[in-house]
Amino acid sequence: MPRARRRTPENGAGGSAGGRPRSRDLAHLRRLAPYLAPYGKQIAGAFAALLLAAVTVLGLGAGLRALVDRGLARGDESLLDGALVALIAIVVLLACASFARFYLVSWVGERVVADLRRDVYARVIALPPAFFEVTRTGEVLSRLTTDTSVLQTVVGSSLSMALRNVLLLVGGTAMLAVTSFELTAAVALLAPVVLVPILVFGRRVRILSRLSQDRIADVGHRIDETLNAVPTVQAFAREGFESDRFAGTVEEAFAAAARRVRARAFLTATVILLVFGGVGAVLWMGGRDVLSGALSGGDLAAFVFYAVVVAGSAGALSEVYGDLQRAAGAAERLSELLAAEPAIASPASPEDLPEPSPGSVAFRDVAFRYPARPDEAAVDGVTFEAAGGETVALVGPSGAGKSTLFGLLLRFHDPDGGSVAVDGVDARRARLDRLRDRLALVPQEPAIFGASIAENIRYGRPGANDADVRRAADAAFATEFVERLPDRFATFVGERGVRLSAGQRQRLAIARAVLKDAPILLLDEATSALDAESERMVQQALERLMEGRTTLVIAHRLATVLKSDRILVMDRGRIVEQGRHDELVAARGLYARLAELQFDRADGA
Repeated sequence: MPRARRRTPENGAGGSAGGRPRSRDLAHLRRLAPYLAPYGKQIAGAFAALLLAAVTVLGLGAGLRALVDRGLARGDESLLDGALVALIAIVVLLACASFARFYLVSWVGERVVADLRRDVYARVIALPPAFFEVTRTGEVLSRLTTDTSVLQTVVGSSLSMALRNVLLLVGGTAMLAVTSFELTAAVALLAPVVLVPILVFGRRVRILSRLSQDRIADVGHRIDETLNAVPTVQAFAREGFESDRFAGTVEEAFAAAARRVRARAFLTATVILLVFGGVGAVLWMGGRDVLSGALSGGDLAAFVFYAVVVAGSAGALSEVYGDLQRAAGAAERLSELLAAEPAIASPASPEDLPEPSPGSVAFRDVAFRYPARPDEAAVDGVTFEAAGGETVALVGPSGAGKSTLFGLLLRFHDPDGGSVAVDGVDARRARLDRLRDRLALVPQEPAIFGASIAENIRYGRPGANDADVRRAADAAFATEFVERLPDRFATFVGERGVRLSAGQRQRLAIARAVLKDAPILLLDEATSALDAESERMVQQALERLMEGRTTLVIAHRLATVLKSDRILVMDRGRIVEQGRHDELVAARGLYARLAELQFDRADGA
């Protein structure tokens, strides 16, 4: 299937830099509410602990006032002793409340992110292949890992810190007003001076955070692309080229991160400078009031304590604000994936497929154009039927539309016109999983997972026992090489099956199809990339698999074509010829030319 260009603002969502402008306001964090709702008890407990911790911190200021005015000023040792005991009690209470807050908030953060990753993955894995033709895998990986990690930090730490500092800011401000209204009014005059840089530089941090996340996605994409093509990279001696290109991508990510860090650092430094500079000025005013007798020493000590609490809370909030903005960006990016509705889905009221399956397939005047190539018909007016147990071969030059027919049958796409029916039911009217249960695909390049041989075969039917797996391997002529492996069916095959040969991987794919035992078999050039010995083994396995099944086979090799009940010759999305081998050769058309080339190649081999 064709690879389309990466999505842009014009053709879909999912891009990074260069995509549509996106807001990063904190309202996006509301999208986490459904994930927080199930854990109300833990959140309530964390909030109670948070409130208790804030109250105990504010209580320290009142204790400090009593210590200075009643203990130190009067020289009363018993009051001093009592103040120390009260202070220790408050500190113990603060430690217990902090433990409860940290544990509960961190637990909720980990739980929410686990739920979010599960849901995002479930949504992504259900999206049709067309989605991945226009969306980079590296970007999806970035959202599932980097963005969810950002949210984990925020839910499990930053939100708690934000609430804690809001409580301290509000409570501290109230205590400042109670202690000295005049000095508090002076502090209030400084508030706009602090808020302006938060708003101005905060927007800059928001933009740079999004850019940094996008550049990290570029790094993931580069890694994914090159590691999946290591043999090609090394065969062309392009290790240095790829290293330099990756280094350039990493440097772009670093530059974006550095700009974000610089903006956040400047924002934090500016706020701290303004806040503590203002507090110093207010304290100078308070000192003059103490000297004039308008304010007691205990009041000034309490005011200093509350001023430090308020200033520290304001400074912490400015830093947390940057984290919350990053989280808002991450929440939006993840929400885009969660909101992506699969274009291919089961109908609300599906039509039942007949039991047992007749194994019939019918294409009726089917037309289809790939969204990435709207001006070119991939399939144009195709009509044919395959009866139960019949073998139909699809031949033709590359790009003729053969694989597209398989994609339409599997409902990776829906036709723009006409209909595709399985067992007499329009594929669009059947339940998607039930439809695909009747189809077994053996692709040209089988997907082999980084697991054991048994697990790879069992992918065709997860509930199969060991005996079923072995019988499927026997039918696929895979047992002969499996028995030679050190751990036999428990042997780990490596990432993408790199420890196996092409023929061995293909036989595992056939065993998987055998185990699935579907009535309709789809073979997509299953032997085209094999050597003669591997082809012989795979061909024997395929012939055994095809017995009693309806088979559609995309074939370039003559063996399968010669034994087909019918051959459909495709060119530019249309069926231009059909018949048996001898009939098509005698017609001297496209098939005859293709067959002549293959016979000549076979004779010269």
